[in-house]
Amino acid sequence: MNASNLQMKLTFKNKVVSAVSKFNRKHKALSFLGIAYALFAITVYNILFCFYRNAKRHICLACILLFFVFSSSFSYPAMSLNISFATDMSIEDYSADDSISLSETEVAESDAELAVVNDVDKTLIEEAMDSVNPDVAEAEHMNPEKQASLSQILESAGDSDDTSIENTADDVESNSEKADPVTEYFSQFTETGKVFDSSEWNIILVNKQHPIPENYEFPLGVISGSMKCDERIISPLLDMMRAASADGVSLIICSPYRDRDRQTMLFDNKIDRYMDGGMSYMEAYNLASQAVTVPGSSEHQIGLAIDIISDNYSNLDEGFGNTPAGKWLHDNSYKYGFILRYPEGKEKITSIEYEPWHFRYVGVDAATIIYENDICLEEFWNTYVK
Repeated sequence: MNASNLQMKLTFKNKVVSAVSKFNRKHKALSFLGIAYALFAITVYNILFCFYRNAKRHICLACILLFFVFSSSFSYPAMSLNISFATDMSIEDYSADDSISLSETEVAESDAELAVVNDVDKTLIEEAMDSVNPDVAEAEHMNPEKQASLSQILESAGDSDDTSIENTADDVESNSEKADPVTEYFSQFTETGKVFDSSEWNIILVNKQHPIPENYEFPLGVISGSMKCDERIISPLLDMMRAASADGVSLIICSPYRDRDRQTMLFDNKIDRYMDGGMSYMEAYNLASQAVTVPGSSEHQIGLAIDIISDNYSNLDEGFGNTPAGKWLHDNSYKYGFILRYPEGKEKITSIEYEPWHFRYVGVDAATIIYENDICLEEFWNTYVK
């Protein structure tokens, strides 16, 4: 403190003391008011004088505090959407009692607009969860116009039921190209001696972590009526249906190729069903993504996936796996290049629930490896694709 500041401080105190002394001499009965005034005035003056003397220091401190206040106001806890992989969440685990509640006093004192928390209707959610496949919710697979049996396909193609099966597993094996030097090099790292190129159209990996490439194109062929798929799989599909028919099993195709708009509609419908049961959007999205593939990540959109039912079992649920058709497909589909895409026990890898009706074409070589090693397509890619 320099001399001028000290002089200013002493002068103010002297003025206050002098003024209070005069007041007390004139009003002895009110002397306590004078003393109180003097203490208050000198205290306030000292505080203000301290800020004045350290103005730069206090300005810097205020700026730092304001910076932290403003930066904190834009910071929020990170929230995981948890949609990439299957979770352990189930309807039995979910309860409205698990939600955060506020007391009446806290609500009354808060000016914030709180979101309305609805009670969870377990009945509605269970109904939505029973509709594992999106087409169950739409009941499209129950529409005869959206189904195609072997006879219908052959009739629409002008063919007959006695057409012979030509593309057997042995034929495909004998017509396969010889391995190039790169394949021979990588073969030492695999159990079967086979290595697959990631650019091959039939083994393209499409899931939540590997969406459909923007420039992906494929030839779209007609199965029957308005039902379409990649035209390159129609021949092996017919061969598989003929072989099943020869064994006394009737296979019916439903829900093959669908475009992105329809996939989006089916996914949004699933979310709406969960939300109607009282779930929040994020909870509904999380569960819906385990039953319906997220738009842009569905194999139906690239024409390589088909859903299959039979003439005596038309429900798209786990029960199909126990039917003669479901068992025949499980044991024989690989011979024609098809795999059970979402097998039981692989849910944490595929992020999709067990779907015994959903089959995907990968080619006989890949399908045989997947079947014999009891693995899913994701595991196949980790081991056999370069």
